[in-house]
Amino acid sequence: MTVLIEEIRKSERSAELAQNLLEIWEKSVRATHTFLSEKEILKIKEYVPGAICGIKTLLVLFDKDENSPLGFMGIGGKKIEMLFLSPDARGKGFGKMLVQYGIENFSAEEVTVNEQNPNAKGFYEHLGFKTYKTSATDEQGNPYPIAWMKL
Repeated sequence: MTVLIEEIRKSERSAELAQNLLEIWEKSVRATHTFLSEKEILKIKEYVPGAICGIKTLLVLFDKDENSPLGFMGIGGKKIEMLFLSPDARGKGFGKMLVQYGIENFSAEEVTVNEQNPNAKGFYEHLGFKTYKTSATDEQGNPYPIAWMKL
């Protein structure tokens, strides 16, 4: 499989791409965010297209052979705001590839991670991120403990 990371400018973010990335988001969340109820997933899902279209920097990992997205990462300022991979693409180094690309090309140096997703926290720790602050709730005040991590 040959992969390519592409920055998608806001003016290039089509409805079709947003739908494809929303599907990746949902599959990824269902595979990794087991602490969320069905109702919570559907509620959050309503906001994802706006986040995808509105994030300053959107990096999409494409399977060049199939010309289809495998995952995506959004960066706002120097913070990784979102990183989601298709479950089929997990464990193959693609998340690391996206994060390293974000660090090298966009000076990404910070991320927040849900502590109920220990694999994600461990992933970022493996890449050199360290927790500098925690909270019992997420940014919206929901009861999901968050770790703020920085390189």
